[in-house]
Amino acid sequence: MTKQIKLYYKNATCEVVGDEHGVSMEALSQLRPRISEITSRLAHQRFEGKLPYRDLPYQEENCDKIMDFTSRFAGRYDNLVVLGIGGSALGNIALQTALNNPTYNLQPTRPGPRLFVMDNVDPVQLGGLLVILEGELENTLFNVISKSGQTAETAAQFLIVRAMLKARLPQANLADHIIATTDPQSGTLRQIVEREGLTALEVPPGVGGRFSVLSDVGLFSAAMCGINIVELLEGAADMDQRVKDDELMRNPAALYAAIQWLFYQKGKNLSVMMPYSYQLKDLCDWYRQLWAESLGKAQNLKGEQVNVGPTPIKALGATDQHSQVQLYREGPNDKVITFLEVESFGRDVTIGAAGDVEELAYLSGQTMSKLLNSEKVGTEYALVQSQRPCLTVRFPEISAYTVGQFIYLFEVATSYMGELLGINTYDQPAVELGKQATFALMGREGYQEMLREIQGATRIDDDFLV
Repeated sequence: MTKQIKLYYKNATCEVVGDEHGVSMEALSQLRPRISEITSRLAHQRFEGKLPYRDLPYQEENCDKIMDFTSRFAGRYDNLVVLGIGGSALGNIALQTALNNPTYNLQPTRPGPRLFVMDNVDPVQLGGLLVILEGELENTLFNVISKSGQTAETAAQFLIVRAMLKARLPQANLADHIIATTDPQSGTLRQIVEREGLTALEVPPGVGGRFSVLSDVGLFSAAMCGINIVELLEGAADMDQRVKDDELMRNPAALYAAIQWLFYQKGKNLSVMMPYSYQLKDLCDWYRQLWAESLGKAQNLKGEQVNVGPTPIKALGATDQHSQVQLYREGPNDKVITFLEVESFGRDVTIGAAGDVEELAYLSGQTMSKLLNSEKVGTEYALVQSQRPCLTVRFPEISAYTVGQFIYLFEVATSYMGELLGINTYDQPAVELGKQATFALMGREGYQEMLREIQGATRIDDDFLV
């Protein structure tokens, strides 16, 4: 494999958008020693086993295990339902959208079962799916993904599904319809796995949910739906070789983080990712969690209050040219735009003849891919004219190999950015209070005092209800 994604950063430089709003080559040069030091530190952390996500591209034995599972399940199920939330779902969705046809679930012939990812507890969404599946349970496999098994959303989904299977298929073996992806040794879901004899995949120790898409968490559903997970991991391994380089200007992960960090120092704390490809749109959702949960921190590594973190924003070209670009061009100049551009889409559609409609003659005989990429270049040009800095990640094509590169690029860029900000990239302490509050509100034992506090703080005051 030789096709590599590339980072293009000229339109983020002072040369193009001016000294006030651009990054200077001098500033990047001054960061070289620091980036070299961070590269060494990350390599040392990896050697000590503190960055296990960095080794996921090389899990050949585990990849064989997943392929063995999928071959055993081949042709057996019409539906695969993933039960998970956050890092247990966003990567699965992103891989499916990027690497399978947008109409995959509607196609009469597919390389695998229909895929449904239930990443929320909205009763209308879940209830609607259960109505569809009720008569198809014999041909449905549920993959419940939770490291601990105590994530309220996933636990609730699991309990609903288990009760439904027991009621509708009383003679069936649960292990024929539920496969769990969880901690290899401990946790509530691991206990259920062992008690009920469920087939289990593993959430690798030390790999946070937002870094787990290249593990069993994301690979199983991808392989089940015909995605080439070997190529996916090979692409990630390709990128791993590139992001080991301690020279800033040869390391795309370090360079992306350095540019984002320099802009953050200039007050540009909004990071917009805007793919000009429908296939890449859900990778932006994955990126939003990765960037937000990793980099939004109240304290630095010294314990000082810093409250840092760029805000990730999702847009889609050309759709959001008509909803967001007005703000991006004429609103506050506090954003860095990262475009995702595709050179070859793998298929195309030719625009029909305009006939006697002269105003549309320029479109006749052209292709939709040319129109979409022209929209990207046109938007980039307009933004640059307003001194709005832009970066582009260029895909030669969308394939498992290039998507694997992209995922690994942004995971490592996140590690670099965390080091530059001086924070712990891998924890998420602010998430816990909301989880505990949910436990209290749902009546979990041991949270009575918190429940009283919540009720006092959130009681509706009718004087403010209009």
